[in-house]
Amino acid sequence: MSLFDRFEQAFMPNYGVPPVALARGEGTRVWDVDGRAYLDFIGGIAVTSLGHAHPALVEAVSSQVATLAHTSNLFLHEPEVLLAEKLLELLQAPGRVFLANSGTEANEAALKLAIKYGKRHGRTYFVAAENGFHGRTLGALSLTGKQAIRDQFGPFPVEVRFVPYGDADALKAAVTGECAAVFLEPTQGEAGVVPPPDGYLAAAREICDAAGALLVADEIQSAIGRTGHWFAHQADGCTPDILTLAKGLGGGLPIGACVGFGEAGTLFDKGDHGSTFGGNPVSCAAALAVLANVDLGHVRTVAARLRDGLEAIGHPLLKGVRGRGLWLGVVLTEPVSARVQKAAADAGFLVNALQPDAVRLAPPLVVTEQEIDAFVTAFPRILSEAAK
Repeated sequence: MSLFDRFEQAFMPNYGVPPVALARGEGTRVWDVDGRAYLDFIGGIAVTSLGHAHPALVEAVSSQVATLAHTSNLFLHEPEVLLAEKLLELLQAPGRVFLANSGTEANEAALKLAIKYGKRHGRTYFVAAENGFHGRTLGALSLTGKQAIRDQFGPFPVEVRFVPYGDADALKAAVTGECAAVFLEPTQGEAGVVPPPDGYLAAAREICDAAGALLVADEIQSAIGRTGHWFAHQADGCTPDILTLAKGLGGGLPIGACVGFGEAGTLFDKGDHGSTFGGNPVSCAAALAVLANVDLGHVRTVAARLRDGLEAIGHPLLKGVRGRGLWLGVVLTEPVSARVQKAAADAGFLVNALQPDAVRLAPPLVVTEQEIDAFVTAFPRILSEAAK
């Protein structure tokens, strides 16, 4: 029986059966169970910041698991303190950190902070964006503006009003003195790597300030150098009240973080929230290794090369490229992204059919110029194969 058949028999059917079974990885390259190599241009959905089997990550995780693998939150350990301090240093703003295991958990923490803020100040509802994605647990799903994954699981525990993403006027109309918080992605990830108009996040900051609502920036996908900045909101010159992180922070180890600034950083009282595995020493060691080895200059250089190369391709199936840094959506003229994904895999590249007309690219941040060139050179043939 094949590994695919065994997977289908053993697991719930929520994922379907993935088309490729991976066995190992090194750098930006992975190999499937049949020994075929691929250049990884999706990076575990913007997770493997340092690629696969990076020596610094391997050393950090191996050393930590051989020293102290788990403590629970009944005790503290230095890696979690070092990580919180490093995040605040990179954020260049005073705040407080809560460590979790995933992006969804980070957003759950943010929602609980916002609920407590709302009760303290007599605010009863929340605002989020249409087509936004913040997770699949019931709290995070309350904020997720995708009806296809929401509808069968309601009703939800909080009232959320959804507005069109990027429309500052609609956001302003929705945020009144009764709004507790606004949840936004600096660029919408699962919607197709959709950036807002210039100045939108800054406008959201002003709108929240005027109404007294919290601004929560979901940077689960966009942070940790992915866009060429440590955090995407830094490019817009504004700081949210709450920031959520995960994915690329652990470089492949599960970790999430919720950072509160100002009042939002002190809302939790003892016992208000917790996590048995949150702040796990091994995951914290991995995150510290990631933060020590991400080279923003390199990210900007190779990202510009990738974007310029793709935009120079003249192909009837290629409509355009959107996004920032090494987090791009390749927009197609036809809804054939699944065929592009398959053609790319057949050509030795892993990409993600994110929306019917959009393919997501999120290679490891250590991808080389030569690997960028290899993908750009192959992409016209991939598109032609998908167009057949």
